[in-house]
Amino acid sequence: MLDTLVTTAAGALSATVGVLVGGIVTRRAQDRQWLRDQQLVAYQELFSHYAKFTMELRRAHGDGRGWDYDWGEWNAALMRVSMVAPREVATEIDDFGRAIDSFLDLVARGRDPLRDPVSPEEFEQARQAPAEAQVRLVNTIRRTLNNDQKGLNFGIGG
Repeated sequence: MLDTLVTTAAGALSATVGVLVGGIVTRRAQDRQWLRDQQLVAYQELFSHYAKFTMELRRAHGDGRGWDYDWGEWNAALMRVSMVAPREVATEIDDFGRAIDSFLDLVARGRDPLRDPVSPEEFEQARQAPAEAQVRLVNTIRRTLNNDQKGLNFGIGG
C-alpha cells in the first residue's frame, strides 16, 4: 500500500513539475516571439519614414519646390524602436540618427530647394553617411534577429 501511495505521489509530483516547467518555457518562448514581432514592426516603420523623407527631399530639390514632412512621426518611430531594440541595435540607431542629422543639415536646413537646390550629385554625396549607417544598422538588426543571417555590404532603398 505504501509503495502504491509513494509511486502515485511521485507520478503526480512529476506531472505537476512538468506542467510548471512547460508553462514557463512556453511563456518565455511567447515573450521572445512577441518582442521579435514588435522589433520587426518598429524597424520597418523606422526605415519607412527614412525612405519617405529622403524621397521627399530628393524630389523637392530635383523639382525646385518646397517640401513638408511630419517630423513628429519620425520622432515617434524613434521612440517606438527605442522601447524594443536591444542595446547594440539602439547604438546603431543612434549613429544612424546622427548621420541623418548631418544629411538634413546639408539638404534640408542649409539649402532651400526653391532658391538654392542641391544638385543630384550633391544630394548623393550628402546621402552617403546615412546610407553607410543604414547598412551597419540593417546588419546589426539581422544579427540580432538571426545569427545565421549574413551581413549585407550594400544598402537597399533610402
